Amino acid sequence: MILLAMVAVTGLLFGLYLQFIDDLPTRNSASPGGGSASEAPAAPSDSPSATAAPSDEPSGDTLADRPPPAEVGDRAVIRIPKIGVKRTTVFYNGGPDDRPGTRIQDTGRLAASLGSKGGVGPGEIGNLIITGHRISHGGPLRKVPELRKGDHVLVSYAGKVYDYEITGSLWIDFHDPESYALQVAPVPGHPGRKATKPMITVSTCATPEDIAAGLTDFDELGNPPHRIDKIGVLVDVRST
Repeated sequence: MILLAMVAVTGLLFGLYLQFIDDLPTRNSASPGGGSASEAPAAPSDSPSATAAPSDEPSGDTLADRPPPAEVGDRAVIRIPKIGVKRTTVFYNGGPDDRPGTRIQDTGRLAASLGSKGGVGPGEIGNLIITGHRISHGGPLRKVPELRKGDHVLVSYAGKVYDYEITGSLWIDFHDPESYALQVAPVPGHPGRKATKPMITVSTCATPEDIAAGLTDFDELGNPPHRIDKIGVLVDVRST
């Protein structure tokens, strides 16, 4: 009997031990925040947050800001402070120093060619081409060869003053088509290059230099073999 009682007590104690073990909290790999280890944290995104795509329209550029296209018969006033020039300029359809342009120059005014053989108007992308006499008819551009980098050409047109700064020079063989192309190119000196900014060419004859060199091959309009061009780029626009 005593033996049976001891066996029963031992069995009872063993059962209680097993129940105690089962009631203990199990140890797992839970994260400190309470999440299970099997729930991997989301990987950081390598994509930037979405932003508005930049516009390819120029900032602040409105139709009101753009220069009006020059038309045949329009007038502008050209001022070159460095050499004391202030002259009316007439826009016409044609090429630099052709017959219509020469007729304008023969009145003592300056000429600005427009159209497929000429240039553009003030402030427009491309080449604004201004021509005038150096010796005859008052010689308004007689001192053009004295212009240097940094000098300014001011073009007053349609209520605005377009300020071009001289950046370089060209020596043009007027009777050579390839050389002449340098003068009338949208980017002066670079035929075939696409224009991206407003530029200016102020052109006059090289008559004294040609005569000194014995070059007297003048054409029927009196143009000598060579021309002196001063090239500039637009740096400022302001109201008159």
